[in-house]
Amino acid sequence: MNQDMSQFHMGWNYPANILTGVGRIRELPAACQALGMKAPLLITDPGLAILPMVRDIVLACHDSGLGIAVFSEIKGNPTGKNVLDGMAAFRDGGHDGVIAFGGGSGLDAAKAVALMANQREGLSLWSLEDVGDNWKNADADAIAPIVAVPTTAGTGSEVGRASVITDEVEHVKRIIFHPGMVPATVILDPELTAGLPPTLTASTGMDALSHCLEAWCSPLYHPMAEGIAVEGMRRVCHYLPRAYADGSDLEARMNMLVASSMGATAFQRGLGAMHALAHPLGALYDAHHGTLNAILMPYVLRANERVIGEPMVRLGRYLDLRQPGTAAVIDWVLELRERLAIPHTLAELKIDTQQADKVGQMAVADPSSGTNPIAFDANQYRDIFVAAVEGRL
Repeated sequence: MNQDMSQFHMGWNYPANILTGVGRIRELPAACQALGMKAPLLITDPGLAILPMVRDIVLACHDSGLGIAVFSEIKGNPTGKNVLDGMAAFRDGGHDGVIAFGGGSGLDAAKAVALMANQREGLSLWSLEDVGDNWKNADADAIAPIVAVPTTAGTGSEVGRASVITDEVEHVKRIIFHPGMVPATVILDPELTAGLPPTLTASTGMDALSHCLEAWCSPLYHPMAEGIAVEGMRRVCHYLPRAYADGSDLEARMNMLVASSMGATAFQRGLGAMHALAHPLGALYDAHHGTLNAILMPYVLRANERVIGEPMVRLGRYLDLRQPGTAAVIDWVLELRERLAIPHTLAELKIDTQQADKVGQMAVADPSSGTNPIAFDANQYRDIFVAAVEGRL
């Protein structure tokens, strides 16, 4: 791959505090108070909102004198309407901060609410799409403080400066970006992920892998992100099968939370065709993002094969694969997917090829396509999509 080695940009703000370890969730009330919150809004998804863990958190916050409330009207692929409803709840309740709690959907929606709730009247969420300097349209001082608590190990949204939100009118996923969206405090407590079902453990864990793997293959020059990416993949290699096999394995759960945060840090170097395809597919078919990336992964590696040989050799050595190279990495991905009962084709998600041309056009327009190792056109994206539907590797 040709890299411009003249410069690289650090590219990320980062949470001021990352609290890691078993039981750290008990420090949530103090973390909120340290940021000046008196009445935080906990934003999560409907499935989590009814669980005892959320009830216990609300009680602990009340006992600490915090006027906490819960908002949970969020879809698996959060929409612009979900964000608008969250903004209304934030304003109506007189809240002064956000607790982003849950998987990628809850975290992304919560960060978008924190970004938008106190902005000037008339500012559209879509006007902050990650295009050019759109982020400058927002008042950075108006962004509400955020404490992020992931309950899955996949998106890494807890350390990110962006949210992926579905524009339900245009049926497209949009990346909303602002440097001030990054949470001030993150709590990585493996006990919160211990009850995650094996299927979600697998799909979210493969999402973390996709972030690291696409960052590793990016043509951009960023040695720090490169190092983070490869170590994230090593952790996925060792700990995802363990977390899948035994949800109570807190060592594995902790390492997957770390791998997830590492993936979202590493992809400051860029993503690629997996995400360029997964974003439109998620918008068109409302399918799980991590599952889409997991299915697309080997097909995209095969499509990029002619230009990623050298990084695949280095990755294979780091993962201690036999005869390291692209073929070995693809074999490893296929073996890992089989162990995790990940589908082999998009057809198994009831996705067919009827919209193949549209998918190709949406993929080439997706921001993630800009850092794929090969600049695929719409027809090439279409071909990758069709191959993933039909299972042709």
